[in-house]
Amino acid sequence: MTNKIAMVIAHRDFRDEEYFIPKRILTTRNFEVVTVSTFNEKAIGMHGGETKIDAIIDNLMPEDFDAVLFIGGAGVMDDIDNPEFHRVAKRTIEKGKVLGAICVAPMILAKAGVLSGKKATIWSSPMNKNPIKVLEENGAIYTDEIVVIDGKIITANGPLAADQFAQTVAEALTQSGGGLTGDH
Repeated sequence: MTNKIAMVIAHRDFRDEEYFIPKRILTTRNFEVVTVSTFNEKAIGMHGGETKIDAIIDNLMPEDFDAVLFIGGAGVMDDIDNPEFHRVAKRTIEKGKVLGAICVAPMILAKAGVLSGKKATIWSSPMNKNPIKVLEENGAIYTDEIVVIDGKIITANGPLAADQFAQTVAEALTQSGGGLTGDH
């Protein structure tokens, strides 16, 4: 284990809590967090948080990390169909690494084809059920939980799940064998 985690965020309008809370938790648990986006400039969150980008998605090699996490927020909607995001999601699974997504970012995993037949959760609201529809149209089994684990895929449903999402990722990476099953 390299103790390295890639967190993929939108260059503009990533969800601050979904990035900063897991990053803090994971770094205090001795993981090195590498922040990845589409541009190698400072990224700005929906609530004004700023962070430097360590790498661009085009150069990301999931085999160099223990986990790849896709962070939600309004800005990630521009990357739901991004072929590089899909490549990274697929390769993360192919290499047997932990793959995570929070908020609306599980749509990236669904569109990449890695959620087919897998349980997953996602952000939705009474006024917007489209994220659930995207999961189901791509073969995922939607589960209305805060955090869902299926094998090495961990999904979470939004900013209120940020802490539990990070704790679940850390636990998955510190357990021998790494593969987890079931809902949490």
